[in-house]
Amino acid sequence: MDNLLNITSDVWVDGLLGISITQIIVSITIMVTAILGRIFFIRRVLTWLEQTTENTESKIDDVVLDSLERPLGYVPIVIGLYLLTLYLPLTGSLGMFGENLVKALVVFTIFSALMNMVSPLFGILSNSTWLTPSMTMWLERAVRIIFGIICLAIILDIFGIEIGPLVAGLGLFSVAVALGAQDLFKNLIAGILIIGENRFQPGDRIEVVGQMHGMVEQIGFRSTTVRLFNTAPMVIPNKDLSDVKVINHGNMIYRRLNWKINLVYSTTVEQLAKICEDIETYMKKSDDIAENEGQQAFARAVEFGASSIDIQILCYTEPVTLTEFTAIKQRLIYEIMRVVRGNGSEFAYPSTSVYVESTPQSEDDKIPEPEAPKSS
Repeated sequence: MDNLLNITSDVWVDGLLGISITQIIVSITIMVTAILGRIFFIRRVLTWLEQTTENTESKIDDVVLDSLERPLGYVPIVIGLYLLTLYLPLTGSLGMFGENLVKALVVFTIFSALMNMVSPLFGILSNSTWLTPSMTMWLERAVRIIFGIICLAIILDIFGIEIGPLVAGLGLFSVAVALGAQDLFKNLIAGILIIGENRFQPGDRIEVVGQMHGMVEQIGFRSTTVRLFNTAPMVIPNKDLSDVKVINHGNMIYRRLNWKINLVYSTTVEQLAKICEDIETYMKKSDDIAENEGQQAFARAVEFGASSIDIQILCYTEPVTLTEFTAIKQRLIYEIMRVVRGNGSEFAYPSTSVYVESTPQSEDDKIPEPEAPKSS
Protein backbone atom coordinates (compact mmCIF):
# COMPACT_ATOMS: atom_id res chain seq x y z
CA MET A 1 0.00 0.00 0.00
CA ASP A 2 2.86 2.36 0.85
CA ASN A 3 4.40 1.53 -2.50
CA LEU A 4 1.16 2.51 -4.28
CA LEU A 5 1.09 5.79 -2.42
CA ASN A 6 4.71 6.43 -3.40
CA ILE A 7 3.92 5.64 -7.04
CA THR A 8 0.90 7.95 -6.94
CA SER A 9 3.00 10.69 -5.36
CA ASP A 10 5.71 10.28 -7.98
CA VAL A 11 3.18 10.43 -10.84
CA TRP A 12 1.54 13.49 -9.28
CA VAL A 13 4.88 15.25 -8.90
CA ASP A 14 6.44 14.20 -12.21
CA GLY A 15 3.27 14.88 -14.23
CA LEU A 16 4.02 15.79 -17.85
CA LEU A 17 7.48 16.96 -18.96
CA GLY A 18 8.43 17.67 -15.39
CA ILE A 19 5.24 19.65 -14.69
CA SER A 20 3.28 18.30 -11.75
CA ILE A 21 -0.42 17.57 -11.96
CA THR A 22 -1.01 20.34 -9.45
CA GLN A 23 0.69 22.80 -11.76
CA ILE A 24 -1.32 21.47 -14.71
CA ILE A 25 -4.58 21.94 -12.79
CA VAL A 26 -3.55 25.43 -11.74
CA SER A 27 -2.57 26.24 -15.34
CA ILE A 28 -5.94 25.04 -16.63
CA THR A 29 -7.62 27.13 -13.94
CA ILE A 30 -5.64 30.20 -15.05
CA MET A 31 -6.63 29.76 -18.69
CA VAL A 32 -10.30 29.11 -17.84
CA THR A 33 -10.23 32.23 -15.68
CA ALA A 34 -8.65 34.18 -18.53
CA ILE A 35 -11.40 33.01 -20.92
CA LEU A 36 -14.12 33.89 -18.42
CA GLY A 37 -12.39 37.23 -17.84
CA ARG A 38 -12.49 37.87 -21.59
CA ILE A 39 -16.23 37.18 -21.68
CA PHE A 40 -16.81 39.43 -18.66
CA PHE A 41 -14.62 42.16 -20.14
CA ILE A 42 -16.50 42.15 -23.44
CA ARG A 43 -19.99 41.98 -21.94
CA ARG A 44 -19.50 44.35 -19.02
CA VAL A 45 -16.58 46.69 -19.45
CA LEU A 46 -16.94 47.30 -23.19
CA THR A 47 -20.71 47.69 -22.86
CA TRP A 48 -20.17 50.30 -20.16
CA LEU A 49 -17.63 52.11 -22.34
CA GLU A 50 -20.05 52.08 -25.30
CA GLN A 51 -22.78 53.66 -23.17
CA THR A 52 -20.31 56.28 -21.97
CA THR A 53 -19.13 57.24 -25.45
CA GLU A 54 -22.69 57.48 -26.77
CA ASN A 55 -23.25 60.48 -24.49
CA THR A 56 -20.34 62.43 -25.98
CA GLU A 57 -20.62 64.71 -29.03
CA SER A 58 -17.37 63.55 -30.62
CA LYS A 59 -17.48 60.57 -32.98
CA ILE A 60 -13.80 59.76 -32.65
CA ASP A 61 -14.20 57.98 -29.31
CA ASP A 62 -16.99 55.83 -30.79
CA VAL A 63 -14.77 54.95 -33.75
CA VAL A 64 -11.80 54.09 -31.53
CA LEU A 65 -13.91 51.95 -29.20
CA ASP A 66 -15.50 50.02 -32.08
CA SER A 67 -12.11 49.33 -33.61
CA LEU A 68 -10.57 48.26 -30.28
CA GLU A 69 -13.42 45.99 -29.21
CA ARG A 70 -12.00 42.78 -30.67
CA PRO A 71 -8.29 43.45 -29.91
CA LEU A 72 -9.11 44.37 -26.29
CA GLY A 73 -10.78 40.98 -26.00
CA TYR A 74 -7.35 39.38 -26.51
CA VAL A 75 -5.88 41.13 -23.45
CA PRO A 76 -7.18 38.65 -20.82
CA ILE A 77 -5.86 35.74 -22.91
CA VAL A 78 -2.43 37.39 -23.18
CA ILE A 79 -2.39 38.02 -19.44
CA GLY A 80 -3.36 34.40 -18.78
CA LEU A 81 -0.53 33.09 -21.00
CA TYR A 82 1.94 35.46 -19.34
CA LEU A 83 0.94 34.16 -15.88
CA LEU A 84 1.44 30.63 -17.15
CA THR A 85 5.01 31.41 -18.22
CA LEU A 86 5.70 32.82 -14.77
CA TYR A 87 4.07 29.96 -12.89
CA LEU A 88 5.20 26.92 -14.84
CA PRO A 89 8.82 25.79 -14.46
CA LEU A 90 9.57 26.11 -18.15
CA THR A 91 13.27 25.97 -18.95
CA GLY A 92 15.44 25.84 -22.02
CA SER A 93 13.86 26.02 -25.45
CA LEU A 94 10.37 25.40 -24.06
CA GLY A 95 10.63 28.39 -21.74
CA MET A 96 12.02 30.53 -24.56
CA PHE A 97 9.13 29.46 -26.81
CA GLY A 98 6.57 30.38 -24.15
CA GLU A 99 8.12 33.80 -23.65
CA ASN A 100 8.28 34.43 -27.40
CA LEU A 101 4.68 33.29 -27.78
CA VAL A 102 3.52 35.89 -25.24
CA LYS A 103 5.54 38.59 -27.03
CA ALA A 104 4.06 37.56 -30.39
CA LEU A 105 0.52 37.73 -28.96
CA VAL A 106 1.22 41.20 -27.59
CA VAL A 107 2.45 42.33 -31.01
CA PHE A 108 -0.55 40.73 -32.72
CA THR A 109 -2.95 42.46 -30.31
CA ILE A 110 -1.36 45.87 -30.87
CA PHE A 111 -1.37 45.61 -34.66
CA SER A 112 -4.88 44.15 -34.70
CA ALA A 113 -6.04 47.29 -32.93
CA LEU A 114 -4.16 49.49 -35.42
CA MET A 115 -5.52 47.63 -38.44
CA ASN A 116 -9.07 47.79 -37.11
CA MET A 117 -8.73 51.55 -36.55
CA VAL A 118 -7.67 52.19 -40.15
CA SER A 119 -11.09 51.78 -41.78
CA PRO A 120 -13.17 54.02 -39.46
CA LEU A 121 -10.48 56.70 -39.26
CA PHE A 122 -10.23 56.91 -43.05
CA GLY A 123 -14.03 57.03 -43.15
CA ILE A 124 -13.93 60.16 -40.99
CA LEU A 125 -11.12 61.70 -43.06
CA SER A 126 -12.95 61.12 -46.35
CA ASN A 127 -15.86 63.24 -45.10
CA SER A 128 -13.69 66.16 -44.06
CA THR A 129 -10.79 66.22 -46.57
CA TRP A 130 -10.13 66.15 -50.30
CA LEU A 131 -9.88 62.35 -50.29
CA THR A 132 -12.30 60.71 -52.70
CA PRO A 133 -14.01 57.39 -51.86
CA SER A 134 -11.68 55.48 -54.21
CA MET A 135 -8.56 57.12 -52.76
CA THR A 136 -9.81 56.34 -49.26
CA MET A 137 -10.37 52.68 -50.18
CA TRP A 138 -6.93 52.31 -51.76
CA LEU A 139 -5.09 54.10 -48.93
CA GLU A 140 -6.98 52.08 -46.35
CA ARG A 141 -5.99 48.80 -48.01
CA ALA A 142 -2.38 49.94 -48.44
CA VAL A 143 -2.06 50.94 -44.77
CA ARG A 144 -3.61 47.68 -43.60
CA ILE A 145 -1.17 45.71 -45.78
CA ILE A 146 1.78 47.73 -44.42
CA PHE A 147 0.66 47.10 -40.83
CA GLY A 148 0.27 43.40 -41.59
CA ILE A 149 3.76 43.18 -43.10
CA ILE A 150 5.32 45.01 -40.12
CA CYS A 151 3.45 42.77 -37.67
CA LEU A 152 4.61 39.63 -39.47
CA ALA A 153 8.21 40.90 -39.59
CA ILE A 154 8.25 41.62 -35.85
CA ILE A 155 6.79 38.22 -34.99
CA LEU A 156 9.35 36.47 -37.21
CA ASP A 157 12.12 38.47 -35.56
CA ILE A 158 10.84 37.49 -32.10
CA PHE A 159 11.13 33.81 -33.00
CA GLY A 160 14.64 34.38 -34.32
CA ILE A 161 13.92 34.06 -38.02
CA GLU A 162 16.29 36.16 -40.12
CA ILE A 163 14.36 38.79 -42.06
CA GLY A 164 17.20 40.02 -44.30
CA PRO A 165 17.62 36.84 -46.36
CA LEU A 166 13.85 36.46 -46.50
CA VAL A 167 13.46 39.97 -47.90
CA ALA A 168 16.22 39.33 -50.45
CA GLY A 169 14.52 36.11 -51.51
CA LEU A 170 11.18 37.88 -51.80
CA GLY A 171 12.88 40.53 -53.95
CA LEU A 172 14.10 37.93 -56.42
CA PHE A 173 10.72 36.23 -56.31
CA SER A 174 8.94 39.54 -56.98
CA VAL A 175 11.14 40.14 -60.05
CA ALA A 176 10.19 36.74 -61.41
CA VAL A 177 6.54 37.38 -60.68
CA ALA A 178 6.72 40.82 -62.32
CA LEU A 179 8.06 39.30 -65.53
CA GLY A 180 5.25 36.77 -65.62
CA ALA A 181 2.45 39.05 -64.43
CA GLN A 182 2.89 42.19 -66.49
CA ASP A 183 -0.86 42.54 -67.06
CA LEU A 184 -1.42 42.53 -63.30
CA PHE A 185 0.97 45.45 -62.79
CA LYS A 186 -0.45 47.27 -65.81
CA ASN A 187 -3.89 47.05 -64.26
CA LEU A 188 -2.53 48.16 -60.89
CA ILE A 189 -0.83 51.23 -62.37
CA ALA A 190 -3.90 52.00 -64.48
CA GLY A 191 -6.06 51.83 -61.35
CA ILE A 192 -3.74 54.29 -59.59
CA LEU A 193 -3.97 56.65 -62.58
CA ILE A 194 -7.78 56.39 -62.68
CA ILE A 195 -8.02 57.31 -59.00
CA GLY A 196 -5.24 59.92 -59.13
CA GLU A 197 -6.82 61.69 -62.11
CA ASN A 198 -10.28 61.33 -60.54
CA ARG A 199 -11.76 60.05 -63.80
CA PHE A 200 -14.72 58.53 -62.02
CA GLN A 201 -15.79 57.37 -58.58
CA PRO A 202 -18.06 54.61 -57.24
CA GLY A 203 -21.63 55.69 -57.90
CA ASP A 204 -20.84 57.58 -61.13
CA ARG A 205 -22.59 56.70 -64.39
CA ILE A 206 -19.95 56.13 -67.06
CA GLU A 207 -20.12 55.23 -70.73
CA VAL A 208 -17.69 53.87 -73.29
CA VAL A 209 -19.47 54.66 -76.53
CA GLY A 210 -20.63 51.53 -78.28
CA GLN A 211 -19.24 49.20 -75.62
CA MET A 212 -20.52 49.81 -72.10
CA HIS A 213 -22.86 52.06 -70.10
CA GLY A 214 -23.56 51.62 -66.39
CA MET A 215 -22.90 52.57 -62.76
CA VAL A 216 -19.45 52.19 -61.18
CA GLU A 217 -19.65 49.94 -58.13
CA GLN A 218 -16.02 49.39 -57.17
CA ILE A 219 -12.54 50.35 -58.34
CA GLY A 220 -10.24 47.53 -57.30
CA PHE A 221 -6.51 46.98 -57.58
CA ARG A 222 -6.85 44.97 -60.80
CA SER A 223 -10.30 45.67 -62.19
CA THR A 224 -13.35 47.93 -61.99
CA THR A 225 -16.87 46.60 -61.50
CA VAL A 226 -19.59 48.38 -63.47
CA ARG A 227 -23.25 47.52 -62.94
CA LEU A 228 -24.98 47.67 -66.33
CA PHE A 229 -28.56 48.89 -66.66
CA ASN A 230 -29.76 45.33 -67.13
CA THR A 231 -28.47 44.83 -63.52
CA ALA A 232 -25.66 42.51 -64.65
CA PRO A 233 -22.17 43.35 -63.33
CA MET A 234 -19.34 43.87 -65.82
CA VAL A 235 -15.78 43.41 -64.53
CA ILE A 236 -13.36 45.45 -66.66
CA PRO A 237 -9.54 45.42 -66.33
CA ASN A 238 -8.30 48.85 -65.27
CA LYS A 239 -5.94 49.15 -68.22
CA ASP A 240 -8.89 48.86 -70.63
CA LEU A 241 -10.60 51.82 -68.96
CA SER A 242 -7.46 53.94 -68.87
CA ASP A 243 -6.79 53.63 -72.61
CA VAL A 244 -10.27 54.51 -73.93
CA LYS A 245 -12.48 57.58 -74.01
CA VAL A 246 -14.77 57.34 -71.01
CA ILE A 247 -17.78 59.65 -70.66
CA ASN A 248 -18.45 60.35 -66.99
CA HIS A 249 -22.12 61.27 -66.77
CA GLY A 250 -21.77 61.48 -63.00
CA ASN A 251 -19.83 64.75 -63.28
CA MET A 252 -22.20 66.50 -65.66
CA ILE A 253 -23.64 69.82 -64.51
CA TYR A 254 -26.86 69.62 -66.54
CA ARG A 255 -28.65 67.14 -68.77
CA ARG A 256 -29.17 68.56 -72.24
CA LEU A 257 -32.33 68.21 -74.29
CA ASN A 258 -31.83 69.03 -77.98
CA TRP A 259 -34.76 68.43 -80.33
CA LYS A 260 -35.91 69.36 -83.81
CA ILE A 261 -39.63 69.44 -84.53
CA ASN A 262 -41.05 69.61 -88.07
CA LEU A 263 -44.01 71.82 -88.99
CA VAL A 264 -45.96 71.83 -92.22
CA TYR A 265 -45.11 74.47 -94.87
CA SER A 266 -48.62 75.88 -94.61
CA THR A 267 -47.63 77.43 -91.25
CA THR A 268 -47.60 81.22 -91.51
CA VAL A 269 -44.83 83.49 -90.23
CA GLU A 270 -47.11 84.75 -87.45
CA GLN A 271 -47.98 81.22 -86.36
CA LEU A 272 -44.31 80.19 -86.43
CA ALA A 273 -43.24 83.13 -84.29
CA LYS A 274 -46.05 82.54 -81.79
CA ILE A 275 -45.21 78.83 -81.50
CA CYS A 276 -41.55 79.60 -80.74
CA GLU A 277 -42.55 82.30 -78.24
CA ASP A 278 -44.99 80.05 -76.38
CA ILE A 279 -42.47 77.20 -76.13
CA GLU A 280 -39.79 79.55 -74.77
CA THR A 281 -42.27 81.00 -72.26
CA TYR A 282 -43.07 77.51 -70.98
CA MET A 283 -39.37 76.62 -70.62
CA LYS A 284 -38.65 79.83 -68.68
CA LYS A 285 -41.53 79.28 -66.24
CA SER A 286 -41.24 75.52 -65.84
CA ASP A 287 -39.49 74.15 -62.76
CA ASP A 288 -38.30 71.22 -64.86
CA ILE A 289 -35.96 73.37 -66.95
CA ALA A 290 -32.70 74.54 -65.38
CA GLU A 291 -31.03 77.91 -66.05
CA ASN A 292 -27.69 77.25 -67.68
CA GLU A 293 -25.57 80.40 -67.62
CA GLY A 294 -23.41 79.08 -70.43
CA GLN A 295 -26.28 78.46 -72.83
CA GLN A 296 -29.75 79.97 -72.73
CA ALA A 297 -32.74 77.76 -73.56
CA PHE A 298 -34.43 78.65 -76.84
CA ALA A 299 -36.91 77.58 -79.53
CA ARG A 300 -36.03 78.89 -83.01
CA ALA A 301 -36.94 78.19 -86.63
CA VAL A 302 -33.62 77.06 -88.05
CA GLU A 303 -34.09 75.29 -91.37
CA PHE A 304 -36.22 74.72 -94.45
CA GLY A 305 -36.40 70.96 -94.61
CA ALA A 306 -37.31 68.77 -97.55
CA SER A 307 -40.92 68.59 -96.44
CA SER A 308 -41.12 70.78 -93.34
CA ILE A 309 -40.07 73.94 -91.53
CA ASP A 310 -37.74 72.81 -88.73
CA ILE A 311 -37.74 74.33 -85.22
CA GLN A 312 -34.82 73.57 -82.91
CA ILE A 313 -35.56 73.34 -79.17
CA LEU A 314 -32.62 73.43 -76.75
CA CYS A 315 -32.88 73.38 -72.96
CA TYR A 316 -31.25 71.85 -69.87
CA THR A 317 -32.40 70.03 -66.76
CA GLU A 318 -30.74 69.21 -63.49
CA PRO A 319 -28.67 65.97 -63.53
CA VAL A 320 -31.64 63.81 -62.57
CA THR A 321 -32.13 60.09 -62.99
CA LEU A 322 -33.30 58.55 -66.25
CA THR A 323 -36.82 58.02 -64.90
CA GLU A 324 -37.15 61.67 -63.88
CA PHE A 325 -35.56 62.83 -67.15
CA THR A 326 -38.06 60.90 -69.26
CA ALA A 327 -40.92 62.36 -67.21
CA ILE A 328 -39.60 65.88 -67.91
CA LYS A 329 -39.34 65.12 -71.63
CA GLN A 330 -42.87 63.76 -71.65
CA ARG A 331 -44.29 66.92 -70.07
CA LEU A 332 -42.40 69.03 -72.61
CA ILE A 333 -43.75 66.93 -75.49
CA TYR A 334 -47.31 67.41 -74.24
CA GLU A 335 -46.81 71.17 -74.02
CA ILE A 336 -45.26 71.39 -77.52
CA MET A 337 -48.21 69.49 -79.00
CA ARG A 338 -50.68 71.83 -77.28
CA VAL A 339 -48.78 74.92 -78.46
CA VAL A 340 -48.45 73.77 -82.08
CA ARG A 341 -52.07 72.73 -82.50
CA GLY A 342 -53.34 75.63 -80.42
CA ASN A 343 -51.77 78.02 -82.91
CA GLY A 344 -53.41 76.36 -85.92
CA SER A 345 -50.38 74.48 -87.22
CA GLU A 346 -49.57 70.79 -87.51
CA PHE A 347 -46.59 68.50 -87.46
CA ALA A 348 -45.10 67.49 -90.78
CA TYR A 349 -43.98 64.06 -91.85
CA PRO A 350 -41.62 63.07 -94.67
CA SER A 351 -43.46 63.19 -97.98
CA THR A 352 -42.65 63.26 -101.68
CA SER A 353 -44.70 64.90 -104.44
CA VAL A 354 -44.66 63.34 -107.93
CA TYR A 355 -45.80 65.48 -110.90
CA VAL A 356 -46.80 63.69 -114.16
CA GLU A 357 -46.68 65.89 -117.24
CA SER A 358 -48.69 64.85 -120.37
CA THR A 359 -47.69 65.97 -123.92
CA PRO A 360 -49.76 65.78 -127.18
CA GLN A 361 -48.85 62.93 -129.50
CA SER A 362 -47.70 63.51 -133.12
CA GLU A 363 -49.24 61.80 -136.15
CA ASP A 364 -46.37 59.32 -136.37
CA ASP A 365 -46.66 58.35 -132.69
CA LYS A 366 -50.35 57.55 -132.96
CA ILE A 367 -51.18 53.88 -132.77
CA PRO A 368 -53.38 52.81 -135.72
CA GLU A 369 -56.79 51.62 -134.76
CA PRO A 370 -57.65 48.03 -135.77
CA GLU A 371 -59.90 47.61 -138.81
CA ALA A 372 -63.41 46.33 -138.29
CA PRO A 373 -64.02 42.82 -139.70
CA LYS A 374 -65.77 42.70 -143.10
CA SER A 375 -69.12 41.02 -143.29
CA SER A 376 -69.57 38.35 -145.98
